[in-house]
Amino acid sequence: MRPAILLPAFAALLFLAGCSPETKPEPAPVKKAAAPPADESRRFPSANRVETNITADHLLGHDFLPGGNIAHYKKGAKEFDLILLRTSSAEAAGILLFDYKTHLANPKVVPGFGGFAGKDGARDAFLFAKGKYLAGVIGLPEAEADALAREFAALIQ
Repeated sequence: MRPAILLPAFAALLFLAGCSPETKPEPAPVKKAAAPPADESRRFPSANRVETNITADHLLGHDFLPGGNIAHYKKGAKEFDLILLRTSSAEAAGILLFDYKTHLANPKVVPGFGGFAGKDGARDAFLFAKGKYLAGVIGLPEAEADALAREFAALIQ
């Protein structure tokens, strides 16, 4: 007779155990927004500069580029841009340079400068890395961009 008494008690115990409070799933961690890039406008040449801007993400509209600084220039009828992106290390800047190179049409190595020249869409692009920075001249032919890039590189410390 004892087994008959234990069976209802065991069933009641199982029922109560199944009625324990629900555990709520932990909310997904909130992803912190990346800090906007620092203002690096002091590193751009001042001659013919019209404006400088900071882009929070996807500089030049490229999804492979993080945010950075861009300066717009006008010299006579020519308009062009200089870009500057600060990365975490020289290696990261080199990797970003190589990633950008793969998106250029007809890229070529610029000997003696350690960069690449090619077409970024319809615009000429001259890109190089210096230390933790990826820099470039967008919108000038290679010969003009090379001279300007050397001046620009001297301002990047």
